[in-house]
Amino acid sequence: MRIAIVNDLKLAVEALRRSIATIPGATIAWIAEDGAQAVEKCARDLPDIVLMDMIMPVMDGVEATRRIMKATPCPILVVTATVEGNSGKVFEALGAGALDAVATPGLAAGGGVERAEALAKKVQAIWMIAGAGGTPGLKPFAFDANRSHAPTPPIVAIGSSTGGPLALAQVLKAIPSPAPWPIVIVQHVDIQFAAGLASWLGGETGHAVATVASGEIPVAGCVKIAATTDHLLLDSGGRLVYSPLPREAVFRPSVDVFFESLAARSAARGVAVVLTGMGRDGAEGMGRLRREGWHTIAQDRATSVVWGMPGACVQADAAIEVLGADSIGVAIVQAMANRSGESGRQSWKTHE
Repeated sequence: MRIAIVNDLKLAVEALRRSIATIPGATIAWIAEDGAQAVEKCARDLPDIVLMDMIMPVMDGVEATRRIMKATPCPILVVTATVEGNSGKVFEALGAGALDAVATPGLAAGGGVERAEALAKKVQAIWMIAGAGGTPGLKPFAFDANRSHAPTPPIVAIGSSTGGPLALAQVLKAIPSPAPWPIVIVQHVDIQFAAGLASWLGGETGHAVATVASGEIPVAGCVKIAATTDHLLLDSGGRLVYSPLPREAVFRPSVDVFFESLAARSAARGVAVVLTGMGRDGAEGMGRLRREGWHTIAQDRATSVVWGMPGACVQADAAIEVLGADSIGVAIVQAMANRSGESGRQSWKTHE
């Protein structure tokens, strides 16, 4: 596994060198001091993974990510010194095709060793998914199929990964605020960035967006985002909770696990959406939701940064509709209206 470092700070480069040295089979392909150099070097010598800083002279990490993904696509992991200060750029880079984001080892406040371990694990997970042939299949989920548990209102469930933040913003902008039903999102993003993603999406879309607190009940008018490396589930009491199982899932949190929990519980049939992302996470769960009577939508190839996850849904015949990101929000509104009608929408508001 050949890893490229793009960073103008010598201290950060040295910290990344040390972290890479702990990864079995990993070597440094090259080092670039700014985004323009990274674009040029990727064109000449494409690495297996790029560790991309955000704030650099000449060309920042967002523009470099955008140009690399257009000309010579490869896995890009955003590595930034300050999560809070760079959150806007981080989500722009994720929207441009970066796979995930982590804090720079040794530069974040405290936890230097933990940061290095987190980076190493993230790189290994990306290599497993992108470089070693895709996501390993998960074992069947063992959720109780009894549908007589506490009822919940119809939910809009969205799964996304690579390129997801900008796609999510585009979808949410087309949905009236406040939405007359709960919206729950599972986006593959490092735990450090979940709260920042919620804040950024709220500012971009005008919706009330927040991370999920374990034990809360989905309510109309709120957009909730999974916020830990455990999987988000809907439990038998109609509550959103986190679980470490299944442990073999590469993506954490897993869209498949969340969708499967919705299919096994008493949630009224709503709309399930899978947006741009690498791998196959979401296809199995969406297939089950479709069989259970949910309306299912996959993002089309033309508007996806990576057509892995939605493409897998299409290949599995799990998606009823395949739409561009600019059409999905309207389709969600129409599907929810068709399913429940005006009286249903009014009843959902009682859950606020």
